[in-house]
Amino acid sequence: MTSANILICDFVGLRFGADGHPDHSEVKAYIEARGGVFHQTGIVKGALDPGKLHFFYLPQLSTREELLAEAGDGRYDAVIAAATFIPAETRFRLGGVRIGAGTGNMGSASWGGGSGEGGEAPLMNTPGINSRATAQMAMKALLKVRPDLPVDKLNNLVAGGQFDTGKDLRHYPTEKLEGKRLAVIGYGNIGREFARLGQAFGMRITIHARPRHRKWIELEGFDYAATMVDAARGADALSVHLGLGAFDAGQQRYANAGLIGDEVLSALNHGAVLINYDRGELVDVAALERALASGPVSHAAIDADLFNDGGTVSGPMLPYLKLVQTYGERLELLPHAAADTDHPSRVAGAKQAVDQIYAAVIEHRVHNLKGSLPPGFVDMGAKVPPGIGGIDLRHLAALADDKNVAADLARSSAVVAAFWERVLAASEQERPALITSGGEAFAEAANHLSTLLRRHHLSGPFASGSL
Repeated sequence: MTSANILICDFVGLRFGADGHPDHSEVKAYIEARGGVFHQTGIVKGALDPGKLHFFYLPQLSTREELLAEAGDGRYDAVIAAATFIPAETRFRLGGVRIGAGTGNMGSASWGGGSGEGGEAPLMNTPGINSRATAQMAMKALLKVRPDLPVDKLNNLVAGGQFDTGKDLRHYPTEKLEGKRLAVIGYGNIGREFARLGQAFGMRITIHARPRHRKWIELEGFDYAATMVDAARGADALSVHLGLGAFDAGQQRYANAGLIGDEVLSALNHGAVLINYDRGELVDVAALERALASGPVSHAAIDADLFNDGGTVSGPMLPYLKLVQTYGERLELLPHAAADTDHPSRVAGAKQAVDQIYAAVIEHRVHNLKGSLPPGFVDMGAKVPPGIGGIDLRHLAALADDKNVAADLARSSAVVAAFWERVLAASEQERPALITSGGEAFAEAANHLSTLLRRHHLSGPFASGSL
């Protein structure tokens, strides 16, 4: 029987419970339903139940010193974290899972640091869990300033009875999002979700990503740009979703740091909105300052980590703070809150992290591997929520096993296909009568098929793999 001790060093529930503290009860119940043991302490002296996975919940751990004191001696076999930085000197021989995308905070040498390259243990994450929450927050940042109707000012005037619609409304012209150009840098889970939100508002979407994504980008109805500058050219808003890339120890910087610089920002339409809800380092802050001063950027929304240790401020948000005095009204700065404040996402991510720990510890199977695969483990590929990341073979196989759903898809598809086949085969004289007689049935089937495709997440890129 397998026994293991797992440290949980971030909150696994964000909604406040009756005691006034973040509620971890859903994840506690999930662990116990799987046969594990949930402790609200660190490892204490005394015998633990053998043959079980023991989860030790210490979300108050924060500083390097605290992490080293608790986990610097290898007493824990694995770790689950979200935002807490895991120092290199901590030891977890069986692996670590980061709740959410990215693993930059997972610095333990047990798996070779945040890149996961090397080490004895696998590094994993839970990609896609908070993709929709992050994309929705990024869209909220855009909607706050576009359309640029001064909602608060109008509210105050109306509330005070100081507005005449017939005479005064003409002084507040604005423009809708429909038809505006949105540039999205990156076609990962969050970038794709954000692009789909923009598409729902009728925006024209241009995406820059690796060339291998071009086919799927265009099949989803987006425009493809070979470079970031091409994507930014003529855009009314730009949102970056790239990730930091690999860390270059020699240069002491991440591969994608500063990619959004002068050339990209100067290609935007005058008065564009910049959104960086990814990593603060992706934007060259000096270039952003120049763009705010000269006009390409009218508003910037940044969501990045900020740390305050006894009055000493640090983190990737720090360079942006020097812009506040001059451009404060044109900035929206958040402390990396978009991905880490949604309670359902955190709970779902924590449950998936528990599942991945079980698979890695008991079966030596690794889901959502980051970096290299250590000896003795098997890579099981990606595991994401339904509809995130596109279509894969396992999803299609599951739908095929549901005979009712498969039959419904087949019937609707057949009606749509048959209508257009008859239209194509008909003569010009026959076509009006054919459209008149079959148009309503086609419209019903087309709408139903569209609903089925959306309901069962049958859109987006195809992810090859095995069943």
